[in-house]
Amino acid sequence: MAQPALSGPPSPVPHKPGNRFSLGVKQWLQVLPFITLGLIGALVFIAYPMVKNIMVSFQDYNIMPGAKSPWVGLDNYRGVFEDPNHKFLIALKNTFLNVVVTVPVNWFLAVIFAVLINSKFIKFKVTFRTIYYLPIVSSWIVVALLFKYLFADGPGGFVNFALLKTNLISEAISWKNHYWSAMIMIWLFHIWKTVGWGVVIYMAALQGIPKDLYEASDIDGANAVQKFWRVTIPMLRPVTLFIVINLINGAFGFFPQVYFITQGGPMNQTQVIPSLIYMEAFKHLHFGEAAAMGFMMGLLVFAFTYYQMTKIGKQRLY
Repeated sequence: MAQPALSGPPSPVPHKPGNRFSLGVKQWLQVLPFITLGLIGALVFIAYPMVKNIMVSFQDYNIMPGAKSPWVGLDNYRGVFEDPNHKFLIALKNTFLNVVVTVPVNWFLAVIFAVLINSKFIKFKVTFRTIYYLPIVSSWIVVALLFKYLFADGPGGFVNFALLKTNLISEAISWKNHYWSAMIMIWLFHIWKTVGWGVVIYMAALQGIPKDLYEASDIDGANAVQKFWRVTIPMLRPVTLFIVINLINGAFGFFPQVYFITQGGPMNQTQVIPSLIYMEAFKHLHFGEAAAMGFMMGLLVFAFTYYQMTKIGKQRLY
């Protein structure tokens, strides 16, 4: 008796352009009640400020009610780059320097602390995880006051006192009065405040690494360092990409680190783009130039984010 021929899955019926459009409208109408509030919030708090900032960047903006804000074209952008003190270029350099310095250190400390806490001989893992995460939930102002005390000028400052006692320096350092010492203080402030976030993420990721890999490496005679570089680091690569992207974006957003510690001093040498925008807008009332700097910073962050998503985000992880 002949077997009936097996028929494949039915081919999908192609939708006409009109049918697809009506289907899309129908789907949007079905979900619209659930996303209306979010759309309104995005328009009010994201889209409108962005458009308004771009408009202000082309105006001699006046904050007084009823005052005119004449259109000046690209004068604000030219003013940013023609500043004789080069404040924007200095802030741009410091912003990139923050990324280059803090991101590798933050990543390295996060993965090292997470691996150490996750080790078999370490007890009270939840306690250590809480201690490392505590700076994240602490107020920026409180942490800034702590660092101001630690790095206070003169021999009474804790750091100066410790360095003098150990004979690492011969006289007390005026941390906020010199460029590099002020930048080191800002970097340490940022790293101490944010490293716990990476530690917690890595500790969660370490729980997902199969134990069989470590057992196989033990059979092959691998030591702790070889297991770290050949097993742990490769298996953490997806999480590492996520952490590095967020660390880069966070380093571009330096503001409280500068504003609460040095306020851009000495002589605006430690300014970064966000702090310079704030100072120009709300201290000097140069809203047009501040908006121009904000727009250029937005383009810069968009370019980096786009590169990360297209190049790094699409790489094969294993």
